[in-house]
Amino acid sequence: MKSKIIFFMLLALLSQGGRSQGMPVYDNTNFISLAKSLIESAKQTSQLLKTVEFLNEQKQRLEQVSNVIKQVKAVQEIIHNNQELVSVVQNDLKEILNSPFIKAEEIERITASFYSIIDLAMQDMNFMQQLLTSNLLNMTDAERLAILETQKERSREMVAEIGLRTKRYKAIISFREMQDRINNREINF
Repeated sequence: MKSKIIFFMLLALLSQGGRSQGMPVYDNTNFISLAKSLIESAKQTSQLLKTVEFLNEQKQRLEQVSNVIKQVKAVQEIIHNNQELVSVVQNDLKEILNSPFIKAEEIERITASFYSIIDLAMQDMNFMQQLLTSNLLNMTDAERLAILETQKERSREMVAEIGLRTKRYKAIISFREMQDRINNREINF
């Protein structure tokens, strides 16, 4: 048996040729540190994904707030325009109708033309109130804002129309007043 062991040892020594140093040794500490760094990277990636999701939610909330602010500004301008319409009708229409140069048959026509615009403005206000208070139309903020912008433009047009009508009737009164002065002037021959 001793001879067999010696034979195998000699065989092992001769087959290596004296060049090898024995069994290779692996350092497990490098593998463990690699695994730890991969786990840490996964945690950081997870946190980054959560941060991106949070930022996207905040962006959507900011857009919603921005749309609400735009809606509020549009509503404020519509209300301001309607107040201006009512003020013009209260003051200027009263002045026009009290003029001695407006004929009795014109009063009803003038009043109807002014009140038709006021009635249209009140209908728009009722529609706007329904649009903002009820969700029957199931609209997005962008669609609601588009309608409010249209209403705002329409209210601007009504203010311009009232201004033109007031200017036109005042020009008629001025013309008739001048015509009356010419017709009733004293002639010195």
